[in-house]
Amino acid sequence: MTTCWADENLYYPLHAVPYSPAHHFPKGKSDPDFRTKLQIAAELARTAKAAGVTFRAVAADCAYGDQDGFRRDLAAAGLPFVMALKPSHGTWAYGKDAYTPVDAARALTWTDAEHPGDWTAVERTFRDGHTETWWAADATLGWWGPDGNVRLVVATTDPATLPAQATWYLATSLPRPSGPREADSPEPAADLAEVVRIYGIRHWIEQSYKQIKDELGWADFQVRSDTAIRRHQTLVTCAFSFCWDTWFAQPPDREPADDPTDPPAATPVEPPERGPKRNPPAPTVQLATGDPRRPGLARSLDHPPTLLASLDQRTPATRTPSPDQRRRRRPPT
Repeated sequence: MTTCWADENLYYPLHAVPYSPAHHFPKGKSDPDFRTKLQIAAELARTAKAAGVTFRAVAADCAYGDQDGFRRDLAAAGLPFVMALKPSHGTWAYGKDAYTPVDAARALTWTDAEHPGDWTAVERTFRDGHTETWWAADATLGWWGPDGNVRLVVATTDPATLPAQATWYLATSLPRPSGPREADSPEPAADLAEVVRIYGIRHWIEQSYKQIKDELGWADFQVRSDTAIRRHQTLVTCAFSFCWDTWFAQPPDREPADDPTDPPAATPVEPPERGPKRNPPAPTVQLATGDPRRPGLARSLDHPPTLLASLDQRTPATRTPSPDQRRRRRPPT
């Protein structure tokens, strides 16, 4: 289980705790040390707040938004949230009253873009710079409403058809501007555009799964102990921080291009097929300037991107062993 801080431009992993299934505990789910994923997630959100991490709201998909207990845990901890709901998320209602988010959305008035009725146009800006016009509205579902403790916000590209792949049903504890809850709320009010913006940032989580788990090996912890898993995740997070550090660093100076008037270089001679081969000299363009005398070798802004000392320019302390000396020695009898 992980928490991730994100804005419109980047994301960063905050905390991680391995989830242990119930069968690993002596008393199963009734064991006092057992915690569900939802309990771990709420604890991680509280940990981020206690650590001083500044964020507008907790964003999560419908796996968390559909859980009443999880929303209560966040509210009890003073953590505002914007979380998705499944379109079929049901609630008790009278007769023909809306009982799913889809019913609540269809009850809103809409004619066309010139006569939007209950809907408000919001502009979404994506990281690559392009923008899209979406439509958002406060809806009423049971005890959820524009001025309730939980608001139901619907965002879509087409209020007339509510396409499944481009419609969000969001539950948020942020009050609406000029509403009765705004004065007493510890959090600033959020209009429809702000609620849509916050949930749009949540998609960085999916991107983090691809980069952290697939590229940097976050998920390669099988058949390891709990302590080893935590250490592995810490190392992966460190590697990820170096990646962001290098991304925002200035690119290294490039060597001057070859002069076309210079004579062509001699064709390199192929090494012999048999016999010992000499190792090529180590590159010096991206190496550190000298032997490290103190901790801090892995500082990507100082020596990007190769984090090695240029020992090739120094006289080695010992001679390179000959091929015969490099052979495995026979154990003593």
